Amino acid sequence: MNVLILGSGQLARMMALAGVPLGIEVRAVDVGTLKVVNPIDKKVMAIHLETAIEAADAISVEFEHIPEPLLEQVNRSGKLMPSVESIAAGADRVKEKALLDKLDIANCPYMIVDDAAKLEQAVEQLGEKLIIKASRDGYDGYGQWRLSSKEQLPEIKQALAELDLKKVPLVVEKMLSFEREVSLVGARGKNGQVALYPLVENLHHQGQLHTCVAPAPAITPELVTQAEQIFTALASELNYVGVLAVEFFQMGDSLLVNEIAPRVHNSGHWSMQGADTCQFENHLRAICELPLGSTQVLAPSVMLNVIGCDLPPKDMLSVPRTHLHGYMKTPRSKRKMGHINITGNDYADLGQAMQKLQKWLPKSYFPTLNSEAERLLQIK
Repeated sequence: MNVLILGSGQLARMMALAGVPLGIEVRAVDVGTLKVVNPIDKKVMAIHLETAIEAADAISVEFEHIPEPLLEQVNRSGKLMPSVESIAAGADRVKEKALLDKLDIANCPYMIVDDAAKLEQAVEQLGEKLIIKASRDGYDGYGQWRLSSKEQLPEIKQALAELDLKKVPLVVEKMLSFEREVSLVGARGKNGQVALYPLVENLHHQGQLHTCVAPAPAITPELVTQAEQIFTALASELNYVGVLAVEFFQMGDSLLVNEIAPRVHNSGHWSMQGADTCQFENHLRAICELPLGSTQVLAPSVMLNVIGCDLPPKDMLSVPRTHLHGYMKTPRSKRKMGHINITGNDYADLGQAMQKLQKWLPKSYFPTLNSEAERLLQIK
């Protein structure tokens, strides 16, 4: 089988690697140049985009922000999974909020703002503490501003002055005091078959995911039920095919949806070592109409993102049950360069391994590593 992925970054690369044992060839499209590339080594392939679309058995995406002309061209093939509507819901926060509201799914109180002058109205409606998000093209902390008091409004307005808010409005959310962030990754096939991974706990720093613990500690059956019902409602409404990620804020015994991602997701990377079938293989299985693989957890896992720096020395692999996944990128600030998966018999094992890894992982790039390791050591 032949799969074409729109986007040629690390997610396409990991899908390609997962496809090899299944006999699935994965090609990727560099959405900037519209060249077809090998997703593993990034070399341009001797095939035109139109030919690659025609040759593909299935077409999917590795991220939401696909140029509209390319998305329209691919959609005409009838091979795109998930659907344009699903991709749009992840790419546009206004559409995402409308979807959540339509399905009566709890999310952060919000207001759509298409004029900076309306920010005062948002403060009156939602309070002084706000998260201000561009409705499109914002991720990893980009395209977001925090308002802690009214006194910051002039500064925020100045930062927004050059933006066309009529074209790309803002989604202004009430800043909530939540206990933690968790996410659920699952796959849905064309026949409606669903395979769900466990809820995982995510630790962010400066807007980027740094650490993911799977399964999330201290998860109640009630939280699992809520998360799975929300996933099922979204996937059914969108007639979704592929892997879908739903990010939540936990507030006591309730979950609020923060974001949805219509693709394989950073908080599912742990599954490469920690689950029976990883998210990348299950995405390919779903879009190629193969039976979905088991999502059974093989071992408690932690995933550490390598951000903005060279990959750590390979000596770090001396720590048992540690696995390095590099993305073959040139380092720059906030760029994801790879990730480290660790498995263990329990959370204490994970904490001990993380402490040992500090020898090779500089604190400036792994600022949460020590505190997270200590926290895991305390979990019984």
